[in-house]
Amino acid sequence: MQTLKLSRSAMTLGVLGVAAVLLSPAATAQSQPVDTTPSKHLEIIHHPNYDKTVFMPFVPAIKIKSGKILWLAGGTALPVYHDHPHKRDQLQKYMVNDLEQQVRQAMDGIKQTVEAAGGSMKDVVHLFIFRARPRMGDIGKASFVVNEYFKPYNYKPTTTNLAVLELGEPEQLVEIQAFAVID
Repeated sequence: MQTLKLSRSAMTLGVLGVAAVLLSPAATAQSQPVDTTPSKHLEIIHHPNYDKTVFMPFVPAIKIKSGKILWLAGGTALPVYHDHPHKRDQLQKYMVNDLEQQVRQAMDGIKQTVEAAGGSMKDVVHLFIFRARPRMGDIGKASFVVNEYFKPYNYKPTTTNLAVLELGEPEQLVEIQAFAVID
């Protein structure tokens, strides 16, 4: 229980920090946008000395210019609509011991939810990726799968990728929370 409270506190602080950076006029006034804006609501922010030859799986900041914030519940490998309390057969079916598969299933649910709200993945501003039982290379594996969802838009949202002691279920390897800006 203490771990869950600490994780939620860390997430809340992270969200507030991201919001402060995104909404701070001082932070965005000194930067120069380089990329084209993937969504009319957003502006990608890069530093003036940005080296385009360096591969980054995310951008440093995204400026929200207009729209409404869509805050998504944490997504897991389970379908968006699933039983609570969780049923063992659903956990065994969807939460196989494969990080990339669980990330893909979580991202599919996020995509479906964003689209149900009238947006697309190009409207996603930030992802919080929580990984349980981390191993070397997991951050790269998770980032690779996540980036597949943004390739059609030539766009990468900001991200926070965290390793945590545990998530809601023993089989659960990942939970992803997102927020987007749409009309």
